Amino acid sequence: MKIFVCVKQVPDTETKIKLKPDASGIDTAGVKWVMNPYDEFAVEEAVKARETGKATSVTVFSVGPKARIVETLRTALAMGADEAVAIDAPEDLDSGTTAKALAAAIKAEGEFGAVFTGKLAIDDNLSAVSQMLAENLAIPHTTVVSKLEFGDQFVAEREVEGGTKEIVQLMKPALIGANKGLNMPRYPSLPGIMKAKKKVIKDLTLDGLGVSAAQAAFKLSGFQLPAEKPPVKMIDGDAGAQAKTLASLLRQEAKVL
Repeated sequence: MKIFVCVKQVPDTETKIKLKPDASGIDTAGVKWVMNPYDEFAVEEAVKARETGKATSVTVFSVGPKARIVETLRTALAMGADEAVAIDAPEDLDSGTTAKALAAAIKAEGEFGAVFTGKLAIDDNLSAVSQMLAENLAIPHTTVVSKLEFGDQFVAEREVEGGTKEIVQLMKPALIGANKGLNMPRYPSLPGIMKAKKKVIKDLTLDGLGVSAAQAAFKLSGFQLPAEKPPVKMIDGDAGAQAKTLASLLRQEAKVL
């Protein structure tokens, strides 16, 4: 069984974000880029499946500016993936067009048993590409998966609201959206990193896949940075006085009571 994994490159959570002058997006100059954390769980689960004989190979796909996403693909290769495919595309490609490009690239690779993704990307938090990709591939899917069993079918345990769990059975092939807790992603080893540098990454383009960036259904605009947090207030006095002051602040300033 072949497993395909889709990963996205996102800004590091510690990167200082700046907006473009026209507020059409973030200024990418000086941004440190990393693999989307939830996608790390997807790569790890796929590599573990191959190591335990449940899969024959792992191929990783990514959509974005080719000169940049190659770094993240090599990280996946260093973690143990066998092959990688880079789909060159604009930075601001929308979810629907991204899903179409991934679906076309996956179909070109032939039969597969599963597609793994992260449950969402931490940059836009849309949680849309996985479901759209499954629709384009006409396969069942589930996301927010924290436990997965392989067999004739996939048995996935997923988190739902309220802290409860849901068990889902899926026929193969299927798409699985990984959540934190599914596994513990490994750190790329030095030998893995050296081997990854030598591996050839397949290059694809949107035009070559029959997908046009002009087909985008929507475009994000009007970006704003979060408002600055107000300074911390220290409350003096004994416990009783502090409680009264706190209640007053919550009611009059924060307006949460």
